[in-house]
This record gives sequence, structure tokens and C-alpha cells, in this order.
Amino acid sequence: MIRIGIFVGLILIPLAAVAGVINGGSAHYSIAEGDTLSLISAKVGVSSDVIALTNSLEPGQRLIPGQDLLINTTKIVPKTLEDGILIDVTARRLYFFKNGTIELSFPVGLGMPKWRSITRWHTPLGNFTITRKARNPVWYVPESIQEQMRIENKPVLTEVPPGPDNPLGTYILYTSFPAIAIHETIAPESVYKFATHGCVRVLPENIKKLYDKVDVGTPGEVVYEPVKIAVTDKGRVLLEVDSDIYRTIPNLREEVTDRLNALHDAAEVCWGDVTRVVQEHSGVVEDITLSPLCSISR
Repeated sequence: MIRIGIFVGLILIPLAAVAGVINGGSAHYSIAEGDTLSLISAKVGVSSDVIALTNSLEPGQRLIPGQDLLINTTKIVPKTLEDGILIDVTARRLYFFKNGTIELSFPVGLGMPKWRSITRWHTPLGNFTITRKARNPVWYVPESIQEQMRIENKPVLTEVPPGPDNPLGTYILYTSFPAIAIHETIAPESVYKFATHGCVRVLPENIKKLYDKVDVGTPGEVVYEPVKIAVTDKGRVLLEVDSDIYRTIPNLREEVTDRLNALHDAAEVCWGDVTRVVQEHSGVVEDITLSPLCSISR
């Protein structure tokens, strides 16, 4: 169970060069029976390494049901929509907007960067619409995945009926992207990972909420923004750097520098902190505002 303690809240950003809102905040997570760090990561959208570091957990340490973990779920939303679905690839997160407000926000699993040195299953970027909704779908296995099954010497399946072995789960939203859907997963620990064949995997407790809110024709957009910057109404500069998993940014540090320079007088930042955040690229939102204690070296 997740209990949000301190909300960072929605911070409107007046500069077009930076993100629109901050989502999430400081939360407390109560460990459930059967939880692993990987599963908790899938539920809250924070890497297992960050969760372990924040809570002083050792690798392989046994998790105790009822134990309380501190989780920072703060994310910088790369853009806002009036209505529809926004998928932030590098943050592995889906946002559902209604009347310009985020109604749902949760982690997702997305397309793998490569398989056996073959780049084939990236989640596509750009605009899409929801073309169809279904419950208990049949999975018609794409030829590319059938070929993967052959290479791995697995039984080659052409279709999988509804049931516990169907990777599409119970609820599915088909998109206008060819062969790409937003769907439930029967492999919950694959959420918040880049492990799919391009589709968007969602935990069962989240897909039902989205399914009930989304209509056929709902618009959506998939964006790829490893670098996200926001400025609070008090002038604090916040930076989020995610992994450039699809290798589209030639130099993350230069990308951050260019974005910060676009802020002009707002960009009085601690460059030592900037360097550290870029090197870690952990997806953790950090305050990089210049202070007397920081190194200003670039």
C-alpha cells in the first residue's frame, strides 16, 4: 500500500522550454507479502537501486511485510494535454489527462532497446488514438515474435486464447500504432522495465482504472525526453535526467546545459550537482539551485 505523505503538487511552469507540471511527491510504502524490490519498483515507478539506497537496504536483504519504505515518486511531466494519454518513455510512466488535469499516473513497461544486437522493438513515438477496447483478448502473435520463439527454440505460437497464460491479460486498449497496444500484464515485475516488444504493459490494478476512463477515439502521445527541467514559483530549479535508453541524445551533459541556458536568469544552478545528476541519470528529480555550499564548476 502506498500512502502519499508530502505532495510536491502541481507546479505550473511559465517557460515553454521546460515541463508543465510536477507530479508525485514523498510517499510511504508498506511492504506486502511476496513483495520484492523489483515488484515494488514496478508498483511505484522508482528504480530498485534508488529504493534500496534511500532506505539503507543491502542487496538481497529480506523484506519484512509491514515494513515501511520511504519512496520519492516526484516526476517532471514533459508536457500537458487537455485530454488524453501521455506516455513518457524515458520515465516509463503514463499520464491520463482530463480537462488539463492529471487524473491517473502510473509506471509502465515499454519496448526493449535491442534484442541480441537487433534493434526491433522500441515503443514508437508520436501521436496516436485509441482505436478499440476489449476484455479477455486473443493474442495473435506477430511474425517477429514467432521468429524470436524459433531462434530461442521455444514452441512457436500463432495465437493465445484468453486465460492466465495470455500476456495481454484481461484489459487491452488498441492504438493506431501498428501492432502496439496498452494492456494488462501477467508479468508484473516487467513493469517499469524496457522489456516489451513495443507494447505498453500496465499492472492489473492500474489498467482497469484506465480502461474505464478511456473511450475509443481518445488521443494520445508518446514522448522521449531524457532531460526534464522545471522552475518552481519560488525560483528553485529542478532537474530530472533519465537514461537515454534508445540512444537518441549524442551528449546528455550538453543537452542539459543547452536546456539550462534557455532559462537565462533562472538558470543559477549548482553545476557540481548538475554533473552528478547527469552521471547518475537515475530519474530522481533533484533541486540543482545554486547555494553557498555547492561547486559551481562546469
